[in-house]
Amino acid sequence: MNPQKEEVQPFVKAILQLRMIAGAIACAAMLSGAGGLPSARAASASVTAKILSGTVQSGGTSSVHPLAGAVVTLLEATEERPRKLSRATTDRSGRFLLTTPKVDTESIFYVTANLGGGVKLVTILGQNLPSKITINELTTVGAAYSMAQFYKKGVISGNSFGLRIAAGMNDNIVSTATGESSAVLMTSPNADQTNSLRSTRALANLLAACVQNHAIAKLFFEVATPLGCSAPRNTPEALANIARNPGQSVEAIFSLPQVHELYLPTLESIPDAWTVTVKVNDTGSDSILFGGLGNIVFDARGFAWIINNVVQGTTYSSQALMVLKPNGQPADGSNGSPRSPIEGGGVLGGGFGICIDPWGTVWEGNFGWGGVNPSPAPPGSGSVSQFTASGQPISPPNGYYGGVYRAQGLASDALGNIWIPSNGNDRVCVFLKGDPNNSICFQEANGSKPFDVRIATDGTAWVTNTGNLTVNSSIAKFKMVQGKLQQQFLIPLGSGFKGMSLDSQGNAWVASGGDSKIYGVRPNGTVIGGFDGGGVDGPWSVTVDGEDNLWVANFGPLSAGSNFTSGRISKVYGSNSATRPPGLKTGHPISPSTGFTVPSAGSQVLLYNGDPLYGPGAPPCFSPLMRLTQVMIDQAGNVWALNNWKPDFDIDFLSNPGGDGAVIFVGLAPPPRKHFPNL
Repeated sequence: MNPQKEEVQPFVKAILQLRMIAGAIACAAMLSGAGGLPSARAASASVTAKILSGTVQSGGTSSVHPLAGAVVTLLEATEERPRKLSRATTDRSGRFLLTTPKVDTESIFYVTANLGGGVKLVTILGQNLPSKITINELTTVGAAYSMAQFYKKGVISGNSFGLRIAAGMNDNIVSTATGESSAVLMTSPNADQTNSLRSTRALANLLAACVQNHAIAKLFFEVATPLGCSAPRNTPEALANIARNPGQSVEAIFSLPQVHELYLPTLESIPDAWTVTVKVNDTGSDSILFGGLGNIVFDARGFAWIINNVVQGTTYSSQALMVLKPNGQPADGSNGSPRSPIEGGGVLGGGFGICIDPWGTVWEGNFGWGGVNPSPAPPGSGSVSQFTASGQPISPPNGYYGGVYRAQGLASDALGNIWIPSNGNDRVCVFLKGDPNNSICFQEANGSKPFDVRIATDGTAWVTNTGNLTVNSSIAKFKMVQGKLQQQFLIPLGSGFKGMSLDSQGNAWVASGGDSKIYGVRPNGTVIGGFDGGGVDGPWSVTVDGEDNLWVANFGPLSAGSNFTSGRISKVYGSNSATRPPGLKTGHPISPSTGFTVPSAGSQVLLYNGDPLYGPGAPPCFSPLMRLTQVMIDQAGNVWALNNWKPDFDIDFLSNPGGDGAVIFVGLAPPPRKHFPNL
């Protein structure tokens, strides 16, 4: 047999198949349009038939080896089993052609290459089919991590909204066209400023070993099997298991045989965990940089609205609110979206408060916390701002007051009432139906320092109080009765309470920074307990995931001489026994004792403008993950960790506090249940 003829045969068959499809569509168009113009459906179909060409290969950065005889399948993800749209087999050069009349979807497309023995390679294509792709080990790493929360039964399945967000994060890891690392991972603030570029390549080298020797794949399946679960069906599912449980079998995975020359450079030492992160620091402006990210909320499109505390490199209050797309790029104003950064509406030193009301407008609390500020309107700093979903200010230039002084947390209930812990005057205030001219307030004890608020499904509101040297920290629960606020209970607890979340059972989980614990309180006020471990260190806030487990943002020690260079997030089991392995209790740590960290791979942290973290001429810093005030989970399971303060407390306290951006842990957490308000 002529080998050249054998190689081109799949291409000829694909072209003939496409012509047959196009001919059938044209006939249908003529029949349906016999009385006039072709129908819109037929006319649309006539231009949608497409050939997708690509290569299945092992390697992509240093050396490349084509993989012949791989069965390639084009699939469309659904909430159940994926739809198979086309199939082909690679020739001796690893090339394939797929034909399909469908070129876009509300969900996502992906392509698999089955090599037998459970060894499978995957490339995520997104909503629109490209013309040319590469399938290799690195695209499989990107697919497994970005789709980790949707890749649990050997296939990708889930809601289309979450899948689309995940596909955008996949593109931050790998180029689907070339099979090489993405430009995002190759450049600042990623590259060797974090270890994720090298981690993805180390995992790709492991997959390359599985491609060469299926016996290694069997070993990989063993170490990638979660406690009490069945073994993965294929290599991408095994990787997705690791993405969801990155602290599991860390040394064993690092010790598995690897093909070192295919993806370079790779890791030089064992990581704390097999997390993959994407760091983002572009606000959309060359002159307004991130400076102390405070809190975050995701809107209905998945855009991230992020509070910014200070002007980068100073203690001056920021006058900007940042908005990022679901993939971490700055919102650009297209299709009615906001354009980042947003100014006006009274934004001044945003604190911890941000929420979205039932009508989609965004509320932000202003602490107005330091430096040289514009002259505020009476009664002083600390107003509340409001914006349309497209980022236009609704509040006046000095914001709203309504009895509020130095706002911290914010929450909207189902009726659009805006609840505000007013930290500066020890009040809990509510703008009734969002009207600052119709507000009610409850006066707490002097020194209570109310900080955060969350709304329960019954409409009651939980409020944390930080306290001071003479007043204990506490948690309180409020109910609105006949237009007034009633405090149902007040429980002194912990030390230095700040951020909190509610789980599906109505329990409140609170970060207690003073004693480095997480406290749980039941809806009736009964204390569940205080918990630590898993790297918890000076926690600032807690977020509950879709399995009711707890994610902790660690700020670290607040003391002179402390340099918190090992920034970390922590995970502990919550109160839902159905999501815990047998024998483990509430509060048991899931993350390793170090927490989930983000080490440098050797390069210093740079700001978006290229300056060192502490400014021009400053000593280098090698801590890409810093002091955190919030972790929040999007609908694809990406955990957004907000760098609020830089590591060195002494420098930060006096002159240069503002953290530099967000670190996104890809595919790490079960997405939260959407029906929880202000989770």
